[in-house]
Amino acid sequence: MFYKSLLTLATGLLVTASACLKQVNTGSAKTKPNIIYIMADDLGYGDVGFNGQEKIKTPNIDKIAREGIVFTNHYSGSPVCGPSRSCLLTGKDTGHTRVRGNPNWTTSGKDVVLLDEDVTVAEELKRAGYSTAIFGKWGMDEAGTSAQANKQGFDHFFGYRRHGAAHHYYPLRLWRNTEEVKLENNIPEETTGQFSHDLIASEALQYVDNQAAEGNPFFLYLAFTIPHYELTVPEDSKEPFLNLGWEERPMKKGHYYNDPEGNTTYAGMIARMDKDIGLLMQKLKRLGIDDNTLIIFTSDNGHEYDNGFFDSNWKFKGRKRDTYEGGIHVPFAARWPSQIKPGSTTDHISAFWDFLPTACEIAGLTPTDPEVNGLSYVNALKGKKQQSHKYLYWEFNEAKGPRQALRQGDWKIVKYYQQPIELYNLKEDISEENDLALVYPDKLKELDELLSTARTDDPNYELIKIKK
Repeated sequence: MFYKSLLTLATGLLVTASACLKQVNTGSAKTKPNIIYIMADDLGYGDVGFNGQEKIKTPNIDKIAREGIVFTNHYSGSPVCGPSRSCLLTGKDTGHTRVRGNPNWTTSGKDVVLLDEDVTVAEELKRAGYSTAIFGKWGMDEAGTSAQANKQGFDHFFGYRRHGAAHHYYPLRLWRNTEEVKLENNIPEETTGQFSHDLIASEALQYVDNQAAEGNPFFLYLAFTIPHYELTVPEDSKEPFLNLGWEERPMKKGHYYNDPEGNTTYAGMIARMDKDIGLLMQKLKRLGIDDNTLIIFTSDNGHEYDNGFFDSNWKFKGRKRDTYEGGIHVPFAARWPSQIKPGSTTDHISAFWDFLPTACEIAGLTPTDPEVNGLSYVNALKGKKQQSHKYLYWEFNEAKGPRQALRQGDWKIVKYYQQPIELYNLKEDISEENDLALVYPDKLKELDELLSTARTDDPNYELIKIKK
């Protein structure tokens, strides 16, 4: 009888302990920080106030910077959007990630898409109990079900599946997960109907509401299409920029159904995005989850629109499609009230492929794929000493032939098709005006040899001129 009573007591203690442990674990999961990654499309380094923009007001984006940290040496994955997003998702640079070019820009001319074996940051975070969502431009699903957002770790998706469809802001359809959402009153050519950006922003806000109600940690990848061509925005967003005496830039309709005047439209697009980022930040506060949410803001590559009126390039040489700084050096600000000191700045050198290991560290994970190129920048976010990259590498191959670049510390080489290799010291010459190839031949040779080992061979992406 005594032993039976003892056994009953022991069993009860085990059940109680188990229940307590379960409560502790559940509570721990709920305290994991939410992660919101906001990516603009073709936004230049100088297009935001915290990097010196004066004509376009971006108070909410600037608030992220003011109440958080600015990375002055952050790089996109590529000078165009498709491979840049692939780098972000997989933690690998363009010498190793699956998608190294925009659709059809392959040696074979066939589309390359993410496969089942590719492990994305969304799949990683799901291992840690996160709800995951992407709203906006997915751009990875050109062919094959393996490339759909819902097949790559995202619980929720709303927006553009394919790259080309995202060229239009009044599309005939968007997608919610794998279901088509028809926009019956939209006329793309006349830019009338429902402005896709507004729909995407609304869905994202609703998602945050839902996740806060459920108490789950969440990862929101908010991939806005602003300010990518085409240049169009509802008239109310242009009003603050009218009658300012700005020079006009007439626009024509072609593949892109642009509004008649470009400068006020471009400014209005960025202002509209900034407004919606402000609404998102207000919602986080109202829901009481602001302190436990990391917000990152950046752009997928350099600008394409500006001819100098907005100083979108800042001091950089080149633009979208260049491996000079103007094509790949992008704005970056992060806000995390409980972890990041307000008003911070770091010159830590980082890139898109660092996001996956950063998210993994935040969630208490080790990346599944040991071959990721990225390094976590969690310490840099918190103002601590951060491990540095041996080098950063980019490649890009469209009409003018393969372009490569490699940065190691302050040194950078740029290699364009059938052109002499260029060498720059970015600490002294961020504008890449002074080619030092003839001055430092040993450094040039050293980095050129490193460049030759910085990629894996891929039959889809040979470093030869592609004919189309």
